[in-house]
Amino acid sequence: MSQTASSESALPADGGFDAYAIQQKWQARWAESDPFRAGDDSDTRPRKYVLGMFPYPSGDLHMGHAENYAYVDVVARFWRHRGYNVLNPIGWDSFGLPAENAAIQRGAEPRGWTYANIEQHKKSFRQYGSSYDWSRILHTSDPEYYRWNQWLFQRLYERDLAYRKDSPVNWCPNDQTVLANEQVVDGHCERCGAEVIKKKLTQWYFKITQYADRLLDDLNQLEGFWPSKVIRMQRNWIGRSVGADIEFEIEGREGRVTVFSTRPDTLHGATFFVVAPDSDLAAELVTGADSDIRMRFQDYLEQVQRETDIERQSTDRPKTGVFLGRYAINPVNGERLPIWAADYVLADYGHGAVMAVPAHDQRDLDFARAFDLPVRVVVDTTAPITGAIPVIELDDQGVPIDPGADDASLDSLNPAVTGIALTGEGRMINSGSLNGLSKRNAIARITDELLAAGTGRAAKSYRLRDWLISRQRFWGTPIPMIHTEDGRIVPVPEDQLPLTLPDVQGLDLTPKGTSPLGGATEWMQTVDPETGEPALRDPDTMDTFVDSSWYFLRFFAPNDPTEAFSSREANKWAPVDSYIGGVEHAILHLLYARFITKVLFDMGLIEFTEPFSSLINQGMVLLGGSKMSKSKGNLVEFASSMVDPGADVVRTAIAFAGPVEDDINWEDVSTTGAHKFLSRAWRVASDVTSAPEVVWAEGDQSLRRVTHRLLADAPGLVEQTKFNVVIARLMELVNATRKVIDSGAGPADPAVREAAEVTAMVLDLFAPHMAEEMWEILGYEPFVGLVPWRQADPMLLVEDSVTSVVQIDGKVRSTLTVPARIDAAALEELARNDEKVLRSLDGKEIVRAIVRAPKVVSFSTR
Repeated sequence: MSQTASSESALPADGGFDAYAIQQKWQARWAESDPFRAGDDSDTRPRKYVLGMFPYPSGDLHMGHAENYAYVDVVARFWRHRGYNVLNPIGWDSFGLPAENAAIQRGAEPRGWTYANIEQHKKSFRQYGSSYDWSRILHTSDPEYYRWNQWLFQRLYERDLAYRKDSPVNWCPNDQTVLANEQVVDGHCERCGAEVIKKKLTQWYFKITQYADRLLDDLNQLEGFWPSKVIRMQRNWIGRSVGADIEFEIEGREGRVTVFSTRPDTLHGATFFVVAPDSDLAAELVTGADSDIRMRFQDYLEQVQRETDIERQSTDRPKTGVFLGRYAINPVNGERLPIWAADYVLADYGHGAVMAVPAHDQRDLDFARAFDLPVRVVVDTTAPITGAIPVIELDDQGVPIDPGADDASLDSLNPAVTGIALTGEGRMINSGSLNGLSKRNAIARITDELLAAGTGRAAKSYRLRDWLISRQRFWGTPIPMIHTEDGRIVPVPEDQLPLTLPDVQGLDLTPKGTSPLGGATEWMQTVDPETGEPALRDPDTMDTFVDSSWYFLRFFAPNDPTEAFSSREANKWAPVDSYIGGVEHAILHLLYARFITKVLFDMGLIEFTEPFSSLINQGMVLLGGSKMSKSKGNLVEFASSMVDPGADVVRTAIAFAGPVEDDINWEDVSTTGAHKFLSRAWRVASDVTSAPEVVWAEGDQSLRRVTHRLLADAPGLVEQTKFNVVIARLMELVNATRKVIDSGAGPADPAVREAAEVTAMVLDLFAPHMAEEMWEILGYEPFVGLVPWRQADPMLLVEDSVTSVVQIDGKVRSTLTVPARIDAAALEELARNDEKVLRSLDGKEIVRAIVRAPKVVSFSTR
């Protein structure tokens, strides 16, 4: 092992056990007996479905994976001990850019590279002691799997949830492919880090926006079961806004343009109109304009196309734009509003156009001040919103006039002067029939008036955009559609699925902006299934988030050639009881899986609407202050760590390093400490001399209380993912057992055997090889991983004595050791007569005593 693999490269040579030999021994036993396979219909135990987010096989695993899959195994093993029939499968998210790019860099072909890595992963997982049901393996790059991606695509197409359109898309110039909005992080590709640009392409989309309300409202079901951070991120990403769609006429153009606004009450304050420069509307409006306008617009459009959406929406950059020489008509007052193209409006937000109300929107105000456009106040934010409607005088700009105010005071109310938009609550002014109304009432009134006039209606808008699934890469699921000579798009006949990828030989997979499949001439050529005429296949592949959006259902029958999944099995096992993985998937994968689950529910194939009942997010494992990453080269390889210091040591050290949700630095993970602890536990089991049939009740009662407190507390701690606390309590038990072994009745004490057996059972969650070895040493048949959880004796949980704290005027002055069942009067008397208390009183009079027996006595004095 390299020196970077751990801050403690040398392990004790005299630990008393051979970790690697124990691993090999029990891995062979597990492989032979397959003890962790989920039970079938004859198994009457209640069911638990535990699932870790499956890995990408673009290289070997590292310690970041070791953390995630250690936690998965803790949960799966725990529920088996608790008497559940546990499904804990494993698969590989084996399509996609990471595997393809890695193969290209090495001059390999993606299929061979991917499956070689999968075999290494499988070997590493077995060495790690992961208790998977190895009969339920899947790889998303198998035709037997992606055939059902294609089936799913066609079902969405039939339900008008899959469609193709031209639109500006996020383009990664490095990976030469489009990205969904969710795959752009701070303006950069979340895969490679390259700066993302906009490019207009014809792409396939899933209509996730049709489910926006359900995706948002159903998050309420997950409160308390998913991390609040994840729920908040999903709510923000969906971003529902309530307001109105308002229809504007444009001079010289047939048809109206719709604008969404959350503040339709401010419509009288609109003084100009803004369209996204990269929208179809802007291109249409500039057509026919004079050459000077067209030239300035084209230069501006090229500038905007080099900007990211993040840059365009930044509030602290100068406003830029171009007047298009056209005018929109305000539907409530007939005013002509000059139309500008400006980069702060995005083509894919709302309808790609906004009414600009600069007095009450900061971005509009900044733009108006930059181009000397009018600013009209229509909300008096100084007026009370309750009580009688005030009479308000206005100046020429619509600013409220205070008869006793001087010019300086009036300027302080004018956004055109102050540069600060008036965004607060108040009364409507300068707004015709809305004058004097509060915001809420004004919105209701104007919405009704627009509806009556046929120029608007109540509406919602969302930050969420439809899911762009086309990818211009080879290593993915081919889109199962055919393009006919007469322009129709028809599905590949279902009996021809799976539509498999062509042989890679002769194809150039280097990213170049178009799909490599387009170069597979023979593969691309097909026939129109309706007419028999020549036709072409779709050259794009699907986003790999399609693969992972439903994979948890395929585990019920991963090799079934007749259906994607069994509805009967899905409704018995799903939703997933414990889903475990990184918070980096808080939006992407989880949102898409929730969407597909709701679609399948609507199709009548499943009886639940959320895929994952409980979500556990682990923190990152850092090396040198950065997240471990293959691309960055800062990682500790998984495979070598399985030999030295060994799987059990790594698993225990990681679980003990801190709370599950916290990031941990690998340099701070004490593999030496974990090794020493496991050595002590092993020696405890080796020292036991009593027989398995010994009567535990006859043993040391103090040790028995420590044992049974662990039995009672550990389940709650595991369910709260406080794995580090469970290990700390195990250490406490091992130390207490050692003390009894080294004194008194020694290794023959029945309580020592009981403690050793409980240690082995609980240790199975973290160090399963060592736990099995201890179980065998203690005289039992395998497997400890299947042993029912021992029940704590309630009598042993009752404390004989406790420590009571005595406070005087809020300060601790003494502690008392008292019977656990002492009553309040007796405790108060003991406290009043305690020597330390008497000295601290120093003649003061106790005027009040608060007693919470048996823990606290609090005196107040004067």
